[in-house]
Amino acid sequence: MRPLEGVRILDLSQAYAGPFCTMNLADHGAEVIKIERPGVGDQARTWGPMKNGESGFHANLNRNKSGMTLDLKTEEGKEIFRRLLKTADVVCENYKVGVLEKLGFSYEAMREINPRIIYGNITGYGLEGPLAQRPCYDIVAQAMGGMMDVTGFGDGLPTKVGPAIADNYTGALLAIGILMALYRREKTGEGCHIDVAMVDTMIHILDHFIIDYTILGEKHSRSGNNDQSIAPFDSFAAKDGMFVLACGTDGMFAKLCGLMARPDLQADARYATNYDRCCHYETLKPEIERWSVGKTVDELEEEILGAGIPFGRIQDVEQVVKHPQTKARNMLWEVDQPGMGRIVITGTPIKMSCEEDKLIKAAPTLGEDNARILHSLGYSGEELTLLAEKGVI
Repeated sequence: MRPLEGVRILDLSQAYAGPFCTMNLADHGAEVIKIERPGVGDQARTWGPMKNGESGFHANLNRNKSGMTLDLKTEEGKEIFRRLLKTADVVCENYKVGVLEKLGFSYEAMREINPRIIYGNITGYGLEGPLAQRPCYDIVAQAMGGMMDVTGFGDGLPTKVGPAIADNYTGALLAIGILMALYRREKTGEGCHIDVAMVDTMIHILDHFIIDYTILGEKHSRSGNNDQSIAPFDSFAAKDGMFVLACGTDGMFAKLCGLMARPDLQADARYATNYDRCCHYETLKPEIERWSVGKTVDELEEEILGAGIPFGRIQDVEQVVKHPQTKARNMLWEVDQPGMGRIVITGTPIKMSCEEDKLIKAAPTLGEDNARILHSLGYSGEELTLLAEKGVI
């Protein structure tokens, strides 16, 4: 039995952050009913990679979910949603602030229908504050939340982190919030409202950049691949490529000095402690690189790992996909996706002894489960036909 079996989630979200949240819950057994606009669907259905006119992005984010279409602007659509609310545990959405309220489904209104309902929403800036009404996408959140300013090299431009971390990290935090709310409900019988904002998430994960400023008044910005709180913790050149190493303790640095046959570096007062090494890193890195450029990445991997120091090759996506470690961890799932054929998507990183680590079902086609879900709510075949003719579904 998967841990979230029996939990029903009404997923009104689209694009990335909300669907990423519900994907993680669906992967572990929650019944997620993805509700989309009739004839249009989630905007992610138009995002590449495309195959046979179908989106791999959408297929990846919406696996393991059921799918229905519903026009919530119609009275019939609202009535269907009210019936669904009575059967649900969670509602998840990432509309602009106030959209669901305008449709008549504020948290208070939903709670009147189902006092146990848990309502989770993602917005760009949160439900209050001077920017609350602004629309937001990942790049905007990374910019406004300070992430772009601290990413990249000092002599370069502010840079977006490659993956959409404002989206997926915010989605992951909402999933955590939903799980906490479900646990609380087991004790109290009450639902609650969970409000998670993308810009808040970026602030939350800025780690030392925030506290360097709030505690010391120091304003740090881009520093390339090195960590400003740990040294050496960076990328380096080898004879035939690049690699990274991370010395998180004085003991690891001592071992690195031993590998380099440089006891003088270990004895140098400038490098005596981690804090000292951070303060004088501009002179330390060239010393390490004088040693590393004389060796191949293979040689460095054997020596550095042999000394117990964390080491990594800088792999491209093809190398990641084909690496035996990726296969061993079952981090790629094959799926027969309607309209696309057999494709490969990412697996779940949450491995649990109580469940099989495999896909349950492909992402739904638009409105795939309309009949099954509406029949379960008491609608007849004739009513379904009428609802479809009116464009409600």
